[in-house]
This record gives sequence, structure tokens and C-alpha cells, in this order.
Amino acid sequence: MDIPSRPAAEQATRVRDLRASDADRERVVAVLGEALADGRITMAEHGERTTAAYAARTLGELTGLTGDLSPEEAQPILVDDRPVSVFFGRTRREGRWVVPVKLPLVALFGTVELDLREAVLQRRHIVLDSLVLAGRVRLLVPDGVRVDVTGRTILSPREVRTRPAADGPTIEVAGTLLFGSVRARAPKRTFRQRVRARLTRD
Repeated sequence: MDIPSRPAAEQATRVRDLRASDADRERVVAVLGEALADGRITMAEHGERTTAAYAARTLGELTGLTGDLSPEEAQPILVDDRPVSVFFGRTRREGRWVVPVKLPLVALFGTVELDLREAVLQRRHIVLDSLVLAGRVRLLVPDGVRVDVTGRTILSPREVRTRPAADGPTIEVAGTLLFGSVRARAPKRTFRQRVRARLTRD
């Protein structure tokens, strides 16, 4: 998970205008290679798009290179800042996606799953402006991230099992939750990671 560094007083950059990393460029180039291999683009198109990928400065420039090659859920980078909503079903965001400063979230008799392990946080404090009615919110966050449930809750249990750091980013679950639930957890550690963490504490 990445957090762009920027002056605190500066307004939030548009999601599409956030700077791309080398890893972001390589993700796009890998998709272009697959598209060339199975004939979806020509050698000339591959060359043009690959050149553009390595020259791209922003995430928005990168997403334009693969938009016609894969469905939205399979894109190497997702910069969609529309509300996350589900009605009587399940929706999930995962992989390399940008989390805007304030993300509206609606779960009506359904489940919203947000995997933040590879996400880019637009700011160190992200607010999930939630409206949950008999729905569920499931968050998977990397080590160091704090999750605070500050919204108005009525018969809505919460379970937060994360490993926050004192100076780490915060995900705030705000809004209204009626007869729903919120669960946030960090990924399970491997045996080696558990031993290393114990030795570090000692």
C-alpha cells in the first residue's frame, strides 16, 4: 500500500493525476505483453503502448493503455473514485487501486469487500462514508494501518483485528450502519513473520 507524499495544506490531487511508480508501469507492460501473445493487439500497437507506458507520469495515463484489453475488475490499475455500492449481492475492490480521501460506500443487504494490501491511499486519513442496512463491510488492510469505526451504529457488531502502527495511516468507517456489521483484519502472518516480529519486540 502506498501513500503519496504531499504538503498537508495542499488540496488532494485528483485520483487520475496521482504519480505512477515503476511497479505500476511494469504491471501495465505485463498486460500488454499478454495481449500481444494472444493476438488482441498487433506488434506495432504493442510497441506504441509499451513506449507510452514507460513514459507515463500519472496513473490516469496508464489506465488508458489497457482499458480495451480487460474488464474493469481485471485492470492492472483501477482509478475509479465512484461510490462502492451493492444491493443484495457482493462487490469487491482489490489489487492496485486508488482509495480517494472520501469514499462513499453503500451496502444494502449485501457485502462490500475492500482489499487495501496493494492500494494507493490518496491521503493518510481515508474516510469511508458508509450507509449500511443489513449489510456487511469487510476490510483487509496491511500491517501498520489503523481502522476506526466512528459511524452511528445500531445493532451492528464490529470486529477489528489489525496491527496498526503509531504513525501509520487511518481508515475511518463513518456514516450510518443499521443491522449490519464491520470486520477489519490484517493478513495472517507466516511462521517466519511471527518469529521475526517476536524477536523484534524482544
